[in-house]
Amino acid sequence: MDGRLPTGLRAVVFDVGETLVDESRMWAELAREAGTTPFALMGMLGALIERDEDHRHVWQRLGASAPAAMPPVSRDDLYPDALDCLRAARAAGFVVGIAGNQPAATAAGLRSLGFGVDFVASSAEWQVSKPSPVFFERVVRASGVRPHEVLYVGDRLDNDVLPARAAGLRAAFLRRGPWGHIHASRPEASAADVWLNSLDELAEQFADTDEDRTSYR
Repeated sequence: MDGRLPTGLRAVVFDVGETLVDESRMWAELAREAGTTPFALMGMLGALIERDEDHRHVWQRLGASAPAAMPPVSRDDLYPDALDCLRAARAAGFVVGIAGNQPAATAAGLRSLGFGVDFVASSAEWQVSKPSPVFFERVVRASGVRPHEVLYVGDRLDNDVLPARAAGLRAAFLRRGPWGHIHASRPEASAADVWLNSLDELAEQFADTDEDRTSYR
């Protein structure tokens, strides 16, 4: 595992939460809606992640009612490196997709932001969630290439890196957000083909890939 892209890639597909989208604002809104503080919510969420428990149990642990839905995503919620990375992947000639465990409304909201990617999909629309291998089969099908030609980029080992590799895809582990920082210390992180601290690192490699392709034209 290192920071270099595997050879033979033709498609790059990005997870949503804590990969392209900074969910801090949304979690803070959910905390206030549930009658607790963002500090308490994130502390309990981190504890559940560390113990590999379902993060959706966080409301029960806090003695709060689960909010009805995640707030909608806005352009301001994107990480500063997200758009440049998507553009760099497109410029380098890759099929570019966005697919994660999200409600249909989030996928629709992402499409409305006009990323110019080849596809945006969600677990709700596909009716299958990560880490199911069927989800990654859908990723491959949407990409229109073979499994080993797809790089799936995500911040979690359990939902992104490990199931993507098991399905025959290549995987990039992004060390950010609660899951990314907690999972980074685990030995299973070595299963990732690429280790990233930001999407800027990936964008730089896409630019290098584009230059290499241009030199042979």
